[in-house]
Amino acid sequence: MNVWAALAGGFVGTVLLTTAMRMANELKLTRTDLPFLLGTIFTDDRSLAKAIGYLIHFVNGLVFALLYVAVFAAIGYASWWLGALFGLLHGLFAATAIVTVLLPLVHPRMGTPYTSAPKAAQLETPGFLMLNYGLSTPVVMLIAHVAYGAIIGAFVQLAA
Repeated sequence: MNVWAALAGGFVGTVLLTTAMRMANELKLTRTDLPFLLGTIFTDDRSLAKAIGYLIHFVNGLVFALLYVAVFAAIGYASWWLGALFGLLHGLFAATAIVTVLLPLVHPRMGTPYTSAPKAAQLETPGFLMLNYGLSTPVVMLIAHVAYGAIIGAFVQLAA
């Protein structure tokens, strides 16, 4: 399996995923802003948080692409549809375990279901499947992750 193809697919897939999520945000389908969520872990400066968040999001996209290619190599097969399946699993895991459970535990500026009205502004918890950010959020997020995975699978398949 070609690691460079996976990284290229991860970059293109992350561009597509990020663009799809941003478009959905602008179209009022979701209030999710993943780069902002990630960046506000490190700073309360909103502009700087977005810049840091985009950097982290793209690094995460490349790291997950390497995980995808490791699984492709382990099973000896890569294709766009298998990448799409990995993307679906990745999106479900992100929407349930990572963003719903882990992020509120480690994010210094995110409220919890037990938070009362604090003095300092806090981010709203995403909730199960990120439904607190809009009813369309899980659908948009899963479609974007399926496309991300399909792109990585296609890049790795084409490079083989």
